[in-house]
Amino acid sequence: MPTFHYRARNSKGNIVSGEIEADSQEACIAKLRERNFYVSSIKEVKKRGGNIVLFGGGVSAKEVSIFARQFATMIGSGVPIVRCLTILQAQADNPAFRNIISQVRVDVESGTTLSKALEKYPKTFSNLFCSLVKAGEVGGILDVIMERLADYLESSEDLKSKVKGAMTYPVVVSLFAVVIVIALVVFVLPQFKEIFAGMDVELPLPTKLLLGLSDLMIAWWFLFLIGGFAIVVGLIFFFSSAFGKRLWDTYTLKIPKIGLMLRKVAIAKFTRTLGTLVSSGVPILQALEVTSQSSGNVVISDAIDKTRVSIREGESIADPLKNSGVFPPMVVQMIAVGEETGELDKMLTKIADFYDSEVDAAVKGITSVIEPIMIIGMGIVIGGIVLAVFMPMMQMVNM
Repeated sequence: MPTFHYRARNSKGNIVSGEIEADSQEACIAKLRERNFYVSSIKEVKKRGGNIVLFGGGVSAKEVSIFARQFATMIGSGVPIVRCLTILQAQADNPAFRNIISQVRVDVESGTTLSKALEKYPKTFSNLFCSLVKAGEVGGILDVIMERLADYLESSEDLKSKVKGAMTYPVVVSLFAVVIVIALVVFVLPQFKEIFAGMDVELPLPTKLLLGLSDLMIAWWFLFLIGGFAIVVGLIFFFSSAFGKRLWDTYTLKIPKIGLMLRKVAIAKFTRTLGTLVSSGVPILQALEVTSQSSGNVVISDAIDKTRVSIREGESIADPLKNSGVFPPMVVQMIAVGEETGELDKMLTKIADFYDSEVDAAVKGITSVIEPIMIIGMGIVIGGIVLAVFMPMMQMVNM
């Protein structure tokens, strides 16, 4: 359905503007007249997919978290939903997010529920977000739900930042080492080649190999550049595919230290997401479906899907989780206790808090192990290049 941008004067004489969906320009004007708007200008705009994406990027999870927190505060104070959206639209610094809130406000003014309006923007508002908002609308506790959503998003971002922090150091050091090696091979070695040519000594094999690599990289640098770019793009496409993602998710969980940390991250995310949904009144099967879609790991998602099937057949949550082999016995036992006592949401939240602290410890452990390994590896590579350069000189001195 086309989207139209309008400027109009409302019943109070104030100039208002926004966007609205309609079958045609005439239908759009009719809709605005129903709201007692006197249209001064109207123009069709192009809408891209689910999100209105402008140059400069999309909407971050932090912005959505702040949106939920402020929305909860205003709703809890008795401010109407449309008024809340108007205020949040004016406060949004991100143009893309401001346009999305504007369209959501227009949809809500047209009689659409908030959850339905948010569902049009899946890249900004996840299935989890929309499901919880829908539960809040049904239960009349939208302010409580928005508060829980803000807490959940903040916890998720904190968890994600911990993992990024653990992975940033080795990536930066590796890139730094690659740049140093390329600089030595391309710029430094050619200077020594002239010196070696004046020596009456047989060059050692490591020196010959390095000089050959240097000549090759200088002569065919564009092929190395294109090849490196092609490899990176190919790997991105491969691991974005269903088969590549499954392969990556399966084998990364088996990497010593790192696999254990990723498993703890996945369990923390699973338990916090499911706990938030269950405590908000979302039915367990729907909650598991949303949790599976937002798990971020194919292996964990498969285990959750099998759990859904088992629950539909009359089993408890704990038994299929135990049979999957993905979740530790402690997690399964705590979930079983939560089911028996009728406090599953509280038990899931406790598990998530516990594994958040476990991720902290795992990140520190990985960092303490990776740092010396990276330093030693970089020293060996650069030291090997330096040694290969000075070996002919040492031979000449000995002669």
